[in-house]
Amino acid sequence: MLAAERRDHLLGLLAREGKVVAKDVAAELGISEDSVRRDLRDLAAEGLCQRVYGGALPVSPAVADYAARQSVAPTGKRKVAAVAAGLVRHGGALILDGGTTALAVAHALPQDLACTVITHSPTIAAALLDHPTAEIFLLGGRIFKHSAVACGAAAVEAAQNVSADLCLLGVTGVHPEAGLTTGDAEEAAMKRALAARAADTYVLASSEKIGTASRFRVLPWEEVSGLITDADRHDAVVEQLTARGVEILTTG
Repeated sequence: MLAAERRDHLLGLLAREGKVVAKDVAAELGISEDSVRRDLRDLAAEGLCQRVYGGALPVSPAVADYAARQSVAPTGKRKVAAVAAGLVRHGGALILDGGTTALAVAHALPQDLACTVITHSPTIAAALLDHPTAEIFLLGGRIFKHSAVACGAAAVEAAQNVSADLCLLGVTGVHPEAGLTTGDAEEAAMKRALAARAADTYVLASSEKIGTASRFRVLPWEEVSGLITDADRHDAVVEQLTARGVEILTTG
């Protein structure tokens, strides 16, 4: 099989099965695992897969920069945001992550809802300035421009001194095996720090993130309360997550 044919075969496996296991592909095609791994390295270099131990997973489209992500699945993000906003209680405290879906949540909060919003995102804070009854608590630190959020030691330390009823957390990848992932190590650490300060943590994930993975794990499934998504309830990945006990809130 030519290199181009192997490439198409690997991309087809990712699309159909949601993963590539290098040893299985090697046995199927009668080639060495090293050859499969080289092909996967080439695909990863082009941003077409996320390499993991033993093979590869579909790469998330949500690793693009903040400006580019604003045009990705805006309808799905608004649907997810509407469900998420409904979880925020009158008089409650909300930790709201950064990112485009979280920004949609900020816009979806009812104007008559009195609450406290704790965030490390200047964009989220600015979006809530015109919200008449929302108190805003902004966590500071080094700004990670890719996602327009504060990260690093100062931001993590600030997060350790707050608490909330609910955390709404954004990720770039949602996968049954890889868990909840994002593309930057410091941002992943900040997300863990935020989730640790809330009684309940729900993950915001529009459908393009379902079944994909990024390089750095944020949290395992056991440490979140549930997932909010616009993906179909009968999507294969959603069904796998449901079977393992993850609470799924869908927008349909």
